[in-house]
Amino acid sequence: MTGAGVSAESGIPTFRGEGGLWTQYDPVKVASIESFLADPTAYWRVSRERGRVALAARPNPGHVALAALEAGGHLVAVVTQNTDGLHRDAGSRRVVELHGSGRTVECLTCGKTEPRSEVQARLDVEMPPRCKHCGGAVLKPTVVLFGEPMPAEKTQEAFELASRTDVMLVVGTSLVVYPAADVPLLALRSGARMIVVNAEPTPFDRFAEVVIHGRSGEVLPEIVRLTDE
Repeated sequence: MTGAGVSAESGIPTFRGEGGLWTQYDPVKVASIESFLADPTAYWRVSRERGRVALAARPNPGHVALAALEAGGHLVAVVTQNTDGLHRDAGSRRVVELHGSGRTVECLTCGKTEPRSEVQARLDVEMPPRCKHCGGAVLKPTVVLFGEPMPAEKTQEAFELASRTDVMLVVGTSLVVYPAADVPLLALRSGARMIVVNAEPTPFDRFAEVVIHGRSGEVLPEIVRLTDE
């Protein structure tokens, strides 16, 4: 299971860490579904800057290492809270995106989707962006905002994986966001062992067999090296 810390090394700011997005903005005001429906422009002004960074980002050694662990038969799947798509770019095949994808946007009226990259190019002249298909309805990224449920199919897949795994590797997440944090909790309750790799301590460290406080881009390639020995 991965969180924003994995992508921080690709230049995408975290949400809760030092200098994170929620230290600059009130998440309830700019990233809740209620505030989005009331004032989508407020959301898109913040998302415009973050979108530029996310779309330009490339996988870092941590992403690549997880893909290598999967290719080597050591990893069944990546369950991620991230919406940037970098796990797939790095070569991970089974990626469960609990909080949706920032690579697309959808119309709240007709349901049509467009690539985020195309919409990003319009944000300097169109705020908020409007649907090209149905004549002007507001577009929303296909990410889970505060107050929205996680996608049912992906949530079920994540919980099924957690209930069957023998080891849960948790990387780059503070483990304070629920219900996403219920995934490793279910793994523990189902008898799995846990490895935590994170720059800062997490509430789950006391349950883990191994805790490594470090950068995922440095720690994960070393794990790959050790599995190859």
